[in-house]
Amino acid sequence: MLAVMFAAFIIQIVFRYFFNFPVGWAAELSVVMWLWLVLWGAAFVLTDEEEIRFDLLSASVGRRARIIMGIVSGLALVVLYGAALPATYSYVTFMKVEKASYLKVRMDWLFSIYLVFLVAILGRYLWRLSYLVRGREPDRAEPTQTSSGL
Repeated sequence: MLAVMFAAFIIQIVFRYFFNFPVGWAAELSVVMWLWLVLWGAAFVLTDEEEIRFDLLSASVGRRARIIMGIVSGLALVVLYGAALPATYSYVTFMKVEKASYLKVRMDWLFSIYLVFLVAILGRYLWRLSYLVRGREPDRAEPTQTSSGL
């Protein structure tokens, strides 16, 4: 997706500045690839350790408080994203009446990545909650001992 986005960007520059013939499809393709790249990456590529989190407060409390905070935030995300899922599905399926200006692709196909993202994030946080409820912190690496015992 990044290669397609980069190629469309270069094509857009070449056509606009060398041939004085702006091509709208290249800009539209770049935007679509960016949308898909970010949401696909956030759903399936980004690990818990790579997520940006405001952990100033959670880092200053004990393990039990961190687990409780994780459960509360995880439940909030599951409830909010779960509540948004029907309306999101309705909106995405409604967008089948629209097509992209240059690419002529139905907008429901272009926006469908958000549904995939939403379901993946719901699954990820349900999985995290299953760890937290059992008293484990899924994003904390357990300390390992080296062969020298250090």
